[in-house]
Amino acid sequence: MAKKAIISSVSHTYGHKLPYVTRSICPECKRPVQATMYSKSGKVFIKRKCKEHGLFDEVYWDSAAEFDRARKFANDSTGIAVHNVCLTNNNGSNCPFDCGLCTNHHNHTALANIAVTNRCDLSCWYCFFYAKEGDPIYEPSLEKIDEMLKNLRAQRPIPPNAIQFTGGEPTLRKDIIEILKLAKKRGFEHVQLNTHGINLANTPGLAKKVERAGVSTIYLSFDGVSAKTNPKNHYEIPRILNECRKAGIGIVLVPTLIKGVNDHEIGAIIDFALNNLDVIRGVNFQPVSFVGRMPKALRQKERITIPKATELIEKHSKGAIKQRDFFPVPCVSSITDFIETVTNRDQYTMNIHFACGEATYLFLDDDNNVVPLPEFFDVERFFNFLNTHTKNIESWKSKGLNHAKYVELAKLLFEINSCIDRKKLPKGLDLGKLLFDVLVKHDYTTLGQFHHKSLFIGMMHFMDLYNYDQQRVERCDIHYAMPDGRIVPFCAFNVVPELYRDKIQRQFSLPWKEWAKANPRTDPAYKYKRDAAKLSSEQLYKKTYLHKKKFW
Repeated sequence: MAKKAIISSVSHTYGHKLPYVTRSICPECKRPVQATMYSKSGKVFIKRKCKEHGLFDEVYWDSAAEFDRARKFANDSTGIAVHNVCLTNNNGSNCPFDCGLCTNHHNHTALANIAVTNRCDLSCWYCFFYAKEGDPIYEPSLEKIDEMLKNLRAQRPIPPNAIQFTGGEPTLRKDIIEILKLAKKRGFEHVQLNTHGINLANTPGLAKKVERAGVSTIYLSFDGVSAKTNPKNHYEIPRILNECRKAGIGIVLVPTLIKGVNDHEIGAIIDFALNNLDVIRGVNFQPVSFVGRMPKALRQKERITIPKATELIEKHSKGAIKQRDFFPVPCVSSITDFIETVTNRDQYTMNIHFACGEATYLFLDDDNNVVPLPEFFDVERFFNFLNTHTKNIESWKSKGLNHAKYVELAKLLFEINSCIDRKKLPKGLDLGKLLFDVLVKHDYTTLGQFHHKSLFIGMMHFMDLYNYDQQRVERCDIHYAMPDGRIVPFCAFNVVPELYRDKIQRQFSLPWKEWAKANPRTDPAYKYKRDAAKLSSEQLYKKTYLHKKKFW
């Protein structure tokens, strides 16, 4: 088994109660500075002082109580054995300027990102990733993308098995199908396409080609149920869903959540997903990050954090989905630690920082009522059982009694049943068998059935210059592969773009005019223009938006 990652100078406070010290950067000059996490008026703040630009004090989480609940699931991951950047000084004092991944990083890549273009045919005012007209065009060749894929898969001890192709708008590339096939060729089991979906809507059969090329999930921009909240693709959504239905490919809706803009529709978005449960697998809310085009001056007015989002979900769902139904992502470490101890093999983990994201699962009972997973399964009790048996097995192994693990497994199987409320268990969901297959047989095929019978509701709050926390960067497991061979955490890549995203893309780009000359049939300045009246008059549009069940 691999050793745990090197612990940097700020990591000794990870998981501690507030207040504690971390590191951040000055939003003005990007200089690394010490920061303090503390609570005030029931919220969590991150405060730092730059010698040149003064004091910065920013809301980090809207609820100190929820922060404390999530903190209890803090866990360090199995580290990475192959680094792209090796530091002579391992105290993390220069983070985020040495990314690549460096020797201070705690997590292997769980979800890899490759940006295949910086072109987009939309101009959304809240986009964090865009190419201005006249800027160089970044579109790495198939050969370069293949190099990035191979570099990702060379990661040890655990190579990533999930990849997301993003942009810009990736479907603008004429060779997108060939790109997708490369990922399957290099051993990626789960392939996502991050798209606004408009080209899927307007090009019949494209969704099927994408599915045949190996895409598991369409990661679809979807910022609301009205044209006002979702100007990006509101009118095309019915066609997108229809094309994906015909292709047999699942969708995860990805709303960028902005306070005062679309947060009033957070319950309606989940309602919309439940009405299309045959094709929509999840909703992954992304509270807005103030980078790219987002106006920094509107932070106090438009900032929303994870606990405020889950609070609104409870309110809008009239209590059907409760804030306590959400658990931080690293809670699953109890499962992976157990399996790792039983099998003696390093496991694919998701031990990100507890403040990065939360999630739950929703089911529908026989009467079409929404039932969150924690309503019929005692999640914390289950995790406590797993943690106890993991320690017991490790103790037995230290004494050379490896066979004793079977005694612990037998006890665990009995205890799992005590966590299930069979009166509330959704019909057709054999949760006991699913957990047996995962924990004992190490067979994950039943997980697919679980996802097809449920709706995943997640939160992922990417950082910006004002709430930047080095502890989160060190534990990030969503990474961008770059054409120069480095692998960079998401929030370093996009929050400090002049060091990573923009710098490297300029290095590997073609000048605007040169790209246009090499692609004579493609206008790099092309912007999509819709016929809203025609689209909204279609029966499919009316069926999708007007004739649906209200779940609350």
